[in-house]
Amino acid sequence: MPTYRAFQVTDQRHFELVDRDLVDPAPGQVRLRVLTCGVCHSDVLAVEGQRSDPATPLVPGHEVVGVVDAVGEGVTGWAVGDRAGLGFLGGPCGQCEWCRRGDYVNCTDQPLPGTSVDGGYAEMVYARASGLVRVPAGLDPVTVAPLLCAGITTFNALRVADAPPGSLVAVQGLGGLGHLGVQYAKKCRRSRNSPGAAVT
Repeated sequence: MPTYRAFQVTDQRHFELVDRDLVDPAPGQVRLRVLTCGVCHSDVLAVEGQRSDPATPLVPGHEVVGVVDAVGEGVTGWAVGDRAGLGFLGGPCGQCEWCRRGDYVNCTDQPLPGTSVDGGYAEMVYARASGLVRVPAGLDPVTVAPLLCAGITTFNALRVADAPPGSLVAVQGLGGLGHLGVQYAKKCRRSRNSPGAAVT
């Protein structure tokens, strides 16, 4: 049987490079050939054993950019060769009470790549199709990967703040999230053609 390589962690900080069997994706899933996977502070949940069963091996990583390698039964809209991204939320179930309300973030049956299911510190990753986003071919995977977690976090914060053109936007700290928040705010100012908008 063909295999792929993955860095898995067990207990606390016990990493191993292992070979895993390459199997077909389950119904509703795709298999991605990983191009890159960002490193996020939330990976600490797996690395430090802060999950329900730290003795079970798990592959960390949830800022994944890859190419669809295989498509499971029932998956529509994705084909082999498509570029896709996978973030911290691994795809709503579409069936639970929260999903029926359209509140997919709070889905009670949502896998968390790198925390509750294997993530992207591997050559391959299996993902629920509902958790994928398209990644245009012209974009650098290394640049895109952080947008799948830190990027969406800061973008949504600016979006729900509903700051009108000309608003002063303050970003506390310029770490992994903050530097993206500043860039988004600056681009929003430009796209609204609002002279005098200031970004701090």
